[in-house]
Amino acid sequence: MNTRQLGRQGPRVSALGLGCMGMSDLYGPADRDESIATIHAALDAGITLLDTGDFYGMGHNEMLIRDALQGRQRENVVISVKFGGLRDPAGGWIGFDARPVAVRNFLAYTLRRLGTDYIDIYRPARLDPAVPIEETVGAIADLVKAGYVRQIGLSEVGEQTLRRAQAVAPIADLQIEYSLMSRDIEAAILPVCRELGIGITAYGVLSRGLLSGTWSKERGAQKDFRSVSPRFQGENLERNLALVDTLRSIADARGTNAAQLAIAWALSRGEDIVPLVGARRRAQLTDALAAAELKLSADELARIEAAIPPDAVAGTRYNEVQMAHLDSEHGGH
Repeated sequence: MNTRQLGRQGPRVSALGLGCMGMSDLYGPADRDESIATIHAALDAGITLLDTGDFYGMGHNEMLIRDALQGRQRENVVISVKFGGLRDPAGGWIGFDARPVAVRNFLAYTLRRLGTDYIDIYRPARLDPAVPIEETVGAIADLVKAGYVRQIGLSEVGEQTLRRAQAVAPIADLQIEYSLMSRDIEAAILPVCRELGIGITAYGVLSRGLLSGTWSKERGAQKDFRSVSPRFQGENLERNLALVDTLRSIADARGTNAAQLAIAWALSRGEDIVPLVGARRRAQLTDALAAAELKLSADELARIEAAIPPDAVAGTRYNEVQMAHLDSEHGGH
């Protein structure tokens, strides 16, 4: 597995990271043994970056990772944790808290659940509109000085917020959705990250499964996160699946599949971009690992981009309520 430097100040990590959210939450039931086997297979294949959030399954995901890392060398793994999302007992989303006192509290629980004495990259999952980003980043910077955190990250923030944060302390990476179907960051956010030396951990590289090439209209009724996602509704879904058909035909000609092309495309966007693959099963992971070996020619990349023009994708990446919480969609504060 090749490695990439995560931002000018950040750690070296595997070119692909493993996003662990789906093992605990939001995509329907997951199999614990298979989840742990998938984490082990990822580590054995050279993946060093594990991404989680303290609110994924209300702590379940962190405890799952702790169990998967038993008997492994802690220093060989880069654990990236998002905090701040507030949940109710039914699993509903009830807000966000990135006050300095909350940052310290969330981290205390995360360290205990993960069974570790430090977190490699710690980041607010969203910008808290009630708290200046300087205060949140300053609080994490204090935890870096105290040795509890190694690096500071951000998630889904816009270019102004990036500049304000970087003025307080070095930011290793911005975690943000980036895929063939979600290319908005190319206009302003990605150039600012490159100017400031901030890496990108790209999630949603398969657009929640749309780009996997295995999604169908019949699967649209699934009762998970996608049941409220605009890209999976009605005519939007039909239009998007038609785009994926074009991608699949390019993949067939190359002897690969749509998912691998989508991941390989994300990897091709720059050495400062580390795609996160949300594999919940070893078979999905194997597919993603093969994508890391794919070398795409300039001609193939052009054909892939022509198959899925950014302005042809139907529907926003989240529903209206969630879009409103994305600083990245509003140019930053």
